[in-house]
Amino acid sequence: MFRRFGDFVRRFMYGRYGADQLNIALLLSAIAVSMINSILTAILRNSFVYMRIINPSLSLLMLGLLAWGIFRMFSRNIYARQTENRKFRQLWTRLTDRKNRYYRCPKCRQMVRVPRGRGKISITCPKCGEKFIKKT
Repeated sequence: MFRRFGDFVRRFMYGRYGADQLNIALLLSAIAVSMINSILTAILRNSFVYMRIINPSLSLLMLGLLAWGIFRMFSRNIYARQTENRKFRQLWTRLTDRKNRYYRCPKCRQMVRVPRGRGKISITCPKCGEKFIKKT
């Protein structure tokens, strides 16, 4: 019985994108928003503003995150989903990188990584050779 169901799921998911880091982040964010909404509902149960404005907004946000994650998981446009995931991973790396700062070249908009805590430094763009000064 379970083998037939597993075969059905395997056939259904064939050619679809599946889960990646962005999907996991979306689903965890939806769970976090749901928990925050539950806690706020328990605390602010009698608040008119919360029950009429904030609670539906948080519920809609949670459902939107879940829908986006499920849409990405079942999508057949693998190239677009890989591009979204690559951009998410780049953003996540920039947000969690404690040793470096990231600047854009004012001329060609190339992203340049420089070490933190060095004071004012002259940065040379590796793409176009433009020099600019920034404080790290």
